Amino acid sequence: MRLCFIGADHVVTGSCHYLEIGDKHILVDYGMEQGSIAFEHAELPVSAAEIDFVLLTHAHVDHSGNLPLLYSRGFRGKIYMTRPTADLCNIMLRDCAHIQMQEAEWRSRKGKRNKDIRQIEPLYTMEDADNTLRHIIPCEYNKKIEVCDEVTIRFTDIGHLLGSASIEVWATEKGVQKKIVFSGDIGNHDQPILKDPAQTKTADYVVMESTYGDRYHDSEKPDYVAELTAILNRTFARGGNVVIPSFAVGRTQEILYFLRTIKKEHLVTAVDDFPVYVDSPMAVEATEVFSDHAIDCYDEEALALVKKHINPISFPGLNLAITTEESRAINEEETPKVIISASGMCEAGRIRHHLKHNLWREESTILFAGYQSIGTTGRAILEGADEIKLFGEVIDVRAEICKLSGLSGHADKNGLLDWIRGFTERPKKVFVVHGDDASCTAFANCLRDEYGFDSYAPYSGTEFDLISGQILKEGIPVPAIKKTSKIVSDVFTRLKAAGARLTAIIARSEGMTNKDKAKFADQILALCDKWEN
Repeated sequence: MRLCFIGADHVVTGSCHYLEIGDKHILVDYGMEQGSIAFEHAELPVSAAEIDFVLLTHAHVDHSGNLPLLYSRGFRGKIYMTRPTADLCNIMLRDCAHIQMQEAEWRSRKGKRNKDIRQIEPLYTMEDADNTLRHIIPCEYNKKIEVCDEVTIRFTDIGHLLGSASIEVWATEKGVQKKIVFSGDIGNHDQPILKDPAQTKTADYVVMESTYGDRYHDSEKPDYVAELTAILNRTFARGGNVVIPSFAVGRTQEILYFLRTIKKEHLVTAVDDFPVYVDSPMAVEATEVFSDHAIDCYDEEALALVKKHINPISFPGLNLAITTEESRAINEEETPKVIISASGMCEAGRIRHHLKHNLWREESTILFAGYQSIGTTGRAILEGADEIKLFGEVIDVRAEICKLSGLSGHADKNGLLDWIRGFTERPKKVFVVHGDDASCTAFANCLRDEYGFDSYAPYSGTEFDLISGQILKEGIPVPAIKKTSKIVSDVFTRLKAAGARLTAIIARSEGMTNKDKAKFADQILALCDKWEN
């Protein structure tokens, strides 16, 4: 019974853990790396075709985004997740595929001008994403689910994103049972719409995140409605627009929640009936998913509104822009307005068009409501850039630049400690993951030195025997190599993955009749003959 650490170890993105229980191969999350990372991730111990099950904590791309890649490389097993996560993955994985295909097309077109760059294949296609979705098994919170004879799981609401969960895994091998709990991303307390993280009481081993393991949120909860109201009033008084670059899933819905209150209480006096535009097809779809899962996922305050037949994230004057024509029409409307658009860091999408129309206007405000990574357009604007280049044109930054403080979907150090101290029996070991190098190390040290936990922050490649409780192999930190701009074709990788899938099918074919085995062998040999000559 083995636990291997693959991704998001002393790194924040690319979450992935591997469980080997008897003859079953299981992944917990399979996320994309996003932005720059400090250390390389280890390879999976087995081929994608040998993976039997995937357990997904939530829909964010750094936890789910490589699932279509897994499918493209031969995975044909089942993917377990909560029902809201399944609905969000239906949006987000297809959006990821669209981005991969667009990027490959753009690079291939550019490559025609450079003899050193060959045809680029996307990381995965829309077909891969659609096929991946067919392998999803939607699950309910708080219900034990028997995945196979050796494995039973249960999802618990962790309050980070709609549908997010910690996952309890009961694993049995040779008559020995161990319980492993994967925290997923632990949500922040007292955030709008979603419930606070639920506690888990028992575990032999815990794998927990540490994104904010060395930091604290402000002790006083900001008054988001008052802060947003003040920004709207002074911007509309100038005759400007409030443009909000926002992540389509989660943050957009929180902003709508605040705006509904502002509208209902008539707090904006400059333009009482101001229009609000959500200009992101993905955000529109995600908002519908939020509404569909209100009963299961909303906190008491939001649910009280639902029970009064009030949608907490909808209101008069809310306009949803789907088509390109609808998006363009927003900037032709002269009435002061709120424009919520993706992407949240201003790196792509329709937000860049709205910035082009508003950044240079002293009357307007650009309001950031989420973290802006180093090197992004959003970060440059927030840090005071005088000008920004958009669509090949230099745009002066004259608009007011603001940030809505305090919004975070992640628990801080106190929230993480509250969650781990909620166990009624101390786990045998706590593995600290999903944080940068400093955060992982600091939080593991805190758990050990201040609270007496047997804690350990593994590097990618670490292997642990869950029955003996011993480390089988220590991961070695391998500094990440900066990716070059000359990306070559990934077709050979696909070919090797196809071979691995064939090997996996052969390994499982022992129970076939001799007649079928002979037929299978003849087909393989015929295929080899075709390509060897």
